[in-house]
Amino acid sequence: MATETLELWSCGGIDFSELAHDIASEVRVLRQLDDEIAAADKRIAVLYDEADPKGIVALAPGLGAVLSATILGNAGDFNRFANLAGVRSFTGFVPKIDQSGLVAGHKGITKAGDAGLRQALYLAADHARHIDPTLAQRYFRLVIVEGKHHNLALCSVSAVLITRIAACWRKGELYELRDEDGEAVTEAEGKAACTDRFKIDPKVRAARGRNTPAKTLKNRAADRGKKESARKVAPAFDPPRKEASENVA
Repeated sequence: MATETLELWSCGGIDFSELAHDIASEVRVLRQLDDEIAAADKRIAVLYDEADPKGIVALAPGLGAVLSATILGNAGDFNRFANLAGVRSFTGFVPKIDQSGLVAGHKGITKAGDAGLRQALYLAADHARHIDPTLAQRYFRLVIVEGKHHNLALCSVSAVLITRIAACWRKGELYELRDEDGEAVTEAEGKAACTDRFKIDPKVRAARGRNTPAKTLKNRAADRGKKESARKVAPAFDPPRKEASENVA
């Protein structure tokens, strides 16, 4: 290995002065981007304070400056919706109705509305379930009792979270953390309750993610495609032909 290294750099190795120049150029670009991000954060903070002077959205569990601004910016004034069901429908975290003349049921979520709003709510719900005991209880029930996948459980938690935020907005009240019995708790108490009572074993979580309906259908389609392609593949060699004498005979 030492010999190969010497052969690799036999032409003189690295020009460290040129390398330092390249690194300095990259550092200048990064510093410029950092300055632009900091300026954008200040503008967002000013605009957010104007849109939500009480900080109703920002004080919901799992939300920081970025996620709260994203949710409020994409959802707008929650009073513009006729009811809370309209808010949920706007986010796309509602089940899609699969109905015909013979059967009726639900098939996934509609994914209507803004994709950025759903992404922000999904990330916020993943944080909130570690803070709000009622959301943690819902997630725990869906995953452990009903055997739902992590993504599906978080979509359900996201729908509940945006409903509560919209309800607080429409009433002009702040989000209150409560335990399973409806008693008010602090953020530290909520986190402790989520950790103590609704912690999920990693092995159970891994097992829930193995056989989802979407993954099963995907595997079936892949297997079917392999079989069909195997049938269409030409043989690697020509089959043996009968000799002329055999044909004459």
